[in-house]
Amino acid sequence: MNPEERLQRYAELAVRVGANVQSGQPVGVWAHVDQAPVARAIARESYRAGAGTVFVHYRDNHIRRAAIELGPTEQLGTSPEHVIDWVRRFDEGPTAFIQLSGDPEPTLFADLDQELVGKSEPLDFRRAWIPHVANRAVNWTIVAAPTEGWAQTVFGEPDLDRLWQAVATATRLDAPDPVAAWQEHIATLKARAAALDERGFDAVRFRGPGTDLTVGLLRDSRWLCATFTTRDGVEHLPNIPTEEIFTSPDWRRTEGVVRSTYPLAVSGTVVNDLEVRFENGRIVDLRASSGEEVLQHQLETDEQAHFLGEVALVDGTSAVKRTGLVFRDTLFDENASCHIAYGNGLPMTVDGTDGKGPDELLERGVNVSGAHTDFMIGGVEVEVDGLTSSGEAVPLLRADVWQLQS
Repeated sequence: MNPEERLQRYAELAVRVGANVQSGQPVGVWAHVDQAPVARAIARESYRAGAGTVFVHYRDNHIRRAAIELGPTEQLGTSPEHVIDWVRRFDEGPTAFIQLSGDPEPTLFADLDQELVGKSEPLDFRRAWIPHVANRAVNWTIVAAPTEGWAQTVFGEPDLDRLWQAVATATRLDAPDPVAAWQEHIATLKARAAALDERGFDAVRFRGPGTDLTVGLLRDSRWLCATFTTRDGVEHLPNIPTEEIFTSPDWRRTEGVVRSTYPLAVSGTVVNDLEVRFENGRIVDLRASSGEEVLQHQLETDEQAHFLGEVALVDGTSAVKRTGLVFRDTLFDENASCHIAYGNGLPMTVDGTDGKGPDELLERGVNVSGAHTDFMIGGVEVEVDGLTSSGEAVPLLRADVWQLQS
């Protein structure tokens, strides 16, 4: 297909499969200015799908850099009130939301004071957004927007067409029938999630170079994958691509050490060689050879940012993994590897949590925080076991190959 056809098919995938925009529904799009071509295509496709209005909010990290270098420190990380108010009101209607990932310049802030970079992260936007996810109030998706800057980061040259080809492979856009390919893939993930639920594991253990980590699970937790359904019954695909099976762990029951197996691009810098130690569920030590200050600032968001909110399993058949690339974008790299996330949990994975407030969720074992940062911990050298309540270890992943049969 030519570039115009590819962009059109990609917009259809984002709007009709990802966010599943409903007739008359308002649509919000969150994008970098460099991603305007994809944002425009998504806006047009949203209107074709019957959207009532489409509002695109553009951000520009060069303006953020100027604020870090020249602006008053006390204003860093502050978003315009009308933007935050817009996000808070997403459940009035409700609004479909499409976020574009793929930082056009992942190392733009690498030479700046990393403490100030951390403070400049717009956490007020995240705080306004997270309750909508927890309450299943909106149909939403995150998709990538290839740019020459991102291609430069991945390939060492601004080969935009090559990056588009890799994204097409990772999102099954290059399949003869992408919708059928997604349906088959989702069925596979759901079968694996069902097999995990059937076994009712008490914990998941990861062991590999620099890693010996046990993540305790909740008795009422379920393993989910691929599709979410809003409280109004709208099914959507929050991440494209998605290769994971995930749940919320018990925030009080993580023990051990873990080493990240991929670099982590966050807040305009790249975190390398991340190592984290947990005691009684809490992060008590976090170190990295670069970017550590940004993550330390995230941990200061609130006390619960120090605890886990998600654990996810991904095997080597992942379409993202098969590209052989490190995308330096969490949306893609987390779908090539098992991962965990510190910060906010996912109440929809735990039975009986609908409508529960923060205190009730914490009591049930679901973490509540203004932060949520995923980092990758899987790979061919990492063994993953499910642990039963009696301590029996059941292999889940060996050499990146899925072991548990449904």
